[in-house]
Amino acid sequence: MSQILCKTCLNKFYAKPSWLKRGVGICCSRKCSDVGRRKGSLVKCTVCSKQIYKSLRDLNRSKSKNYFCSHACNLNWLNPQQREAGHGNWKNGEFAYKNILLRKGGVPSCLLCTKDNTKILVAHHVDWNRKNNSISNLTWLCYNCHFLVHHYQEVNRELLSKI
Repeated sequence: MSQILCKTCLNKFYAKPSWLKRGVGICCSRKCSDVGRRKGSLVKCTVCSKQIYKSLRDLNRSKSKNYFCSHACNLNWLNPQQREAGHGNWKNGEFAYKNILLRKGGVPSCLLCTKDNTKILVAHHVDWNRKNNSISNLTWLCYNCHFLVHHYQEVNRELLSKI
């Protein structure tokens, strides 16, 4: 038996001459042999910067050239990308008033009566234009106050004075 260096980890190990003739005894273990056959490369996770191995197939298939160490990191990157205009079913934000207000800030409570139960709150367009979904045009109202604003001018004036 002769002592040789492992091709992968450079540790010395004993190999039979018959192994060396067949070309088998170049790695000290099965694990080193598997690592030595890899053709891909180490890349950083886009979210957490952890070093991960990706095969050539994975490297070539990626359109965005973003690589992830886990499904959780993939979702952390993907979810903000698919909000609002980035989502395939987005239709100019015509019906996303409540989500826009929740996501962009603003305390969820009725501006007139100060109720804070989110089950009874709706988003109200100050200029009454449903296509204008800017934050300055949206405010929280409860169902009752919303009805009053749309049907009574004096309540609408009170709302405008509070804004």
